[in-house]
Amino acid sequence: MDLQKLTILHSNDIHGDFFVEDQEHALVGGVSMLSGYIKNVRKEKENVLYVISGDMLQGSIIDNEYKGISTIDIINLLKPDVTSLGNHEIDYGLAHLLFLEKCARFPIINANLYIKVTGTRLLQSHIIIDIGGIKVLLIGIVTNEVIDNAVDNLLATFVDIDEAAHAIEYIINSYKTIDIDLTVLLTHIGHDKDCELAKILNPDLGVDLIIGGHSHTFLEKPDEVNGILIAQAGVGSDFIGQFDLTIDKDTNSIHSYEWNLVPIDSTHCPRDRELDKVLDSYIEKVEGKYNRVLRRLDKTYYHLDRYQETELGNMISDIFWLSLGVDIFLLGSGSVRGEKLGEIVTLKDLREVYPYDNKVYGLWIDGARLKKMIETFFNNYIDGNTREFYQLSRHVHVVYDVEKRELSEFIFNRKPLRDERVYSVGINDFHFNLLESIFGLKPEELNKYKPPKVLSLSTRDVVDEFFHSEIPISAKVEDRIKIIR
Repeated sequence: MDLQKLTILHSNDIHGDFFVEDQEHALVGGVSMLSGYIKNVRKEKENVLYVISGDMLQGSIIDNEYKGISTIDIINLLKPDVTSLGNHEIDYGLAHLLFLEKCARFPIINANLYIKVTGTRLLQSHIIIDIGGIKVLLIGIVTNEVIDNAVDNLLATFVDIDEAAHAIEYIINSYKTIDIDLTVLLTHIGHDKDCELAKILNPDLGVDLIIGGHSHTFLEKPDEVNGILIAQAGVGSDFIGQFDLTIDKDTNSIHSYEWNLVPIDSTHCPRDRELDKVLDSYIEKVEGKYNRVLRRLDKTYYHLDRYQETELGNMISDIFWLSLGVDIFLLGSGSVRGEKLGEIVTLKDLREVYPYDNKVYGLWIDGARLKKMIETFFNNYIDGNTREFYQLSRHVHVVYDVEKRELSEFIFNRKPLRDERVYSVGINDFHFNLLESIFGLKPEELNKYKPPKVLSLSTRDVVDEFFHSEIPISAKVEDRIKIIR
């Protein structure tokens, strides 16, 4: 029996989480200590791969200021062997993604994103790495959410798990030679979808591992579905996943394994001082521009769970409601990237909490259709058909009954929503593009009373101006959203 050792370190959804945090008696997270841990493992073990399953970008003022170039520069210093594409890698546009790929000193792979007109894949679909005589085939798969950010709708992707499975089968059929010892999928579709995908993959394809991202899932141990191990490492740089594998080269399979979700902290992770210097240089460049104080709030506001009503979510949705004059504003919870906004608010704090810059659309919808639209969203959310969630602006209260699968209450300005009245609704362009797929609102229904209208070209301008102003703002959790289970 020919047994060989292989260690795979894996991250996902780093989201610009570059800096160490002081938590009680230890320093936690940050790419400096992450790099220190990776370097130690590479010294201690013979065959080591480090992989990232998408979403390196967004979440940091440094990333935002340099449109991801700074992030790629920093990730280059971690020396990943391969990364896969995440949905946020396309936030700055299609052309910019291809520019970022040229800046990367590591391969970025994806098998299921292609250009509509020619059918050409956007990126390299896979890579075969020979490490210590062990040949590893890695294939990248991304969620179809990237389409919502695609410039001029030039891109397409396989939009369901069956088609993604077909893409994987096509690559394996075409490129898996007799001496491939390990087959790994680097996915960015969410843990539940990873499990669905594993379930329908033909065992004869020989997929051994799925290392995922997108859902920010923390695991105590890998799931095993259809003989395939499935793992993910949460979110940010506070943890790294580690597979210590024994590979049977005779059967081209995993003979045994150990997996750990390793905390990145100062008790066992040395700092990479050279990487610290690079981080410091970026901080110096942005500090003067972003460290000015905008205003003082009455307290710290939190957004700890994107799948429920939050103080900070209410505050930001109220800012758009107040600024744009709509009856109701729907704020995508995922657009609030930070977990809190402190009393003293600097431009840096604001950018890190709300980094996106989108158009805002105004829609005119009657009460009956609006209620059905929100009900359809909740049905899709409960069924796991979307990872989106929404914060609601002031004077709106909805109650969704999971068992009955219906919106049992929709209150606006202390009165039930009137079926015949037409309401103005604000939503940013990312979520405007999801109106049919998530809310069930067809394009022809949008024009029934008045065509959609662009209310603002910049969500960033709206939020910045509000924090510069003297208009008082506060918010609390007040049952704007109630889900009865």
